[in-house]
Amino acid sequence: MDEIYLAAKDRYQKMEYPHCGKSGLKLPRVSLGLWHNFGSNGNFDNMRAMCRAAFDNGITCFDIANNYGPEGGAAEENFGRILKKDFLPYRDQIIVTTKAGYGMWPGPYGDNGSRKYLLASLDQSLKRSGLEYFDIFYHHRMDKETPLEESMGALAQAVQSGKALYAGISNYDLPTTLEAAKILESLSCPFIVNQIRYSIFDREIEKSGLKSEAAKKGIGLVCFSPLAQGLLTDRYLNGIPEDCRIKTDGRFLNESNLTPSRMEQIRSLDKIAKARGQSLAQMALSWVLRDGDITSVLIGASKPEQILENVKIINKTTFSKEELDAIDKIAPAD
Repeated sequence: MDEIYLAAKDRYQKMEYPHCGKSGLKLPRVSLGLWHNFGSNGNFDNMRAMCRAAFDNGITCFDIANNYGPEGGAAEENFGRILKKDFLPYRDQIIVTTKAGYGMWPGPYGDNGSRKYLLASLDQSLKRSGLEYFDIFYHHRMDKETPLEESMGALAQAVQSGKALYAGISNYDLPTTLEAAKILESLSCPFIVNQIRYSIFDREIEKSGLKSEAAKKGIGLVCFSPLAQGLLTDRYLNGIPEDCRIKTDGRFLNESNLTPSRMEQIRSLDKIAKARGQSLAQMALSWVLRDGDITSVLIGASKPEQILENVKIINKTTFSKEELDAIDKIAPAD
């Protein structure tokens, strides 16, 4: 018989909760992403331990997508099992988000941004997870083949039906974000966030103006891949470990990414982190949150200990001008 989970009483003292854009919804500065290690090939007890560690330390937002696995749908199913075992008494204290936009099933209706696909996927996600609603439902990527009005209309319908509380977009560029915001406003739909890639090594949202414009317009930003798929850690400082993602799953990171110039950057950044009393990963996460423009940073983890290390950044997101200048010199924005 499973031990009954009781959340840590001091969990909310360990986290900060800014508003997401101009909405009333507050998100934790650090959210847990279930992109990796929550699929059918993962260890369920470890998944459960990671979710417990996250919530015990104030992480209230659990981010999923319909295609997270492997196989597609597995992360939603596994989180649904964890929810049933541990988090049902805390459902009103957590934020559960999912997305649709990438290929999920065969044929012309299982991909992209049509009303049929988005709403069918949402129904499937609710069934897999055992939830009555998602707190945020995202369109996962831009789709040039579907009118933006149709995709945004589907998000609005999801909210109006009660199957989602807020609408979000992901991987949208600045012009499309602003147009989506106008459409959703005209539909009286609470659009609050764009989930986007951002790290010291990927500053596209700075160069495009999305970061600054979102702050002006009151659009929240939740950032994924803040560690550049593991490059911004000490994982590869002394070679490539046999059990690392490069060896086990080369889809998102491979040996060709570890060029001599990139390794020189990583070592130089590691020196700055150590001088700050942080690991390279901690500093990279702190940097994302340095100026308040980013609502929440999404972390991934393979074990609970990584989550415990990452939440330590909450009290150390301030950088001196000298530190920021040094980071910019090592990894320029343009």
